[in-house]
Amino acid sequence: MKSLYIIGILLTIIIGSFFNWVLCCDIVTEEVEIDEVVVVEEKAPVVNPLIIIDSTGSFNYEANDNFNFNASDFIILRPLEQGVEDGVMQLKEYVGNDASKFVNVTGYYENSETNNSAFPNLGLARANAVKNHLIAQGISSKKINTFGELQDGLPKQDSIYVGPVSFLITNDANVKDAELIVKNIKENPIVLYFDTGKSTISLSEEQRLKYQDIVRAMDKVDDVSVLIVGHTDNTGNAEQNMVLGKNRAEFIKAYLVKNGIPSEEIVTVSKGQEQPIATNDTEEGRAENRRTVITIK
Repeated sequence: MKSLYIIGILLTIIIGSFFNWVLCCDIVTEEVEIDEVVVVEEKAPVVNPLIIIDSTGSFNYEANDNFNFNASDFIILRPLEQGVEDGVMQLKEYVGNDASKFVNVTGYYENSETNNSAFPNLGLARANAVKNHLIAQGISSKKINTFGELQDGLPKQDSIYVGPVSFLITNDANVKDAELIVKNIKENPIVLYFDTGKSTISLSEEQRLKYQDIVRAMDKVDDVSVLIVGHTDNTGNAEQNMVLGKNRAEFIKAYLVKNGIPSEEIVTVSKGQEQPIATNDTEEGRAENRRTVITIK
């Protein structure tokens, strides 16, 4: 009997514990809501956006892309981003359909840069490079005015200048002095001198200014082109000197093409030793005769 009594107590405890677990202490499942994680791609900051505005109208274009250049260089870095190309197309349509609209392109440069162009400063060379791109896209050169300006602290990434150019649409055609420039160039052409047997040269500041005038005249005046004439002294034979004069003229042509004058608008000829301007009996005279003349025809 005692054993049955103990077993009854145990059964009571077990059954009581079971019902207590089922009825009073249900397992609570805690639901944990996990917030959705949204990954946002971080865009690179815009260093210097392309902005084209009309100072006298309503045209206003802006893109995160721009014309870029290496330090101490005036060649546009390519390929151009789509935002630049779209801006050029919209600019073409806007100024092309309005005879009173023109665009000023200003190129910028820093004091620390080296000017290896034919222009008086690197800013003008960059503006001219952009001008040539606009012309290639169908905008008339008569619609474009170019300027250069010193501006230290230009936006830069590594060794690349980002957008060192600005655009402003204006009503000023800027042609009032073009005819006079043509007359002055014909009267005072650029004259370059070479050492005996050599065909390399660098431009002085005065010659760079004349070069700028030549480019401006070609942009604004119809039916003008560049004429380059090579001359030599009488050292060597006449046939060789004719070839040397031509080589010098071609060298200058290549230099001008690199600096933005279309090849088809440049004519080169050689006069060899046939047209001396000084005596060939002295070193000084021969040095004057070893010349290449750049003018407009």
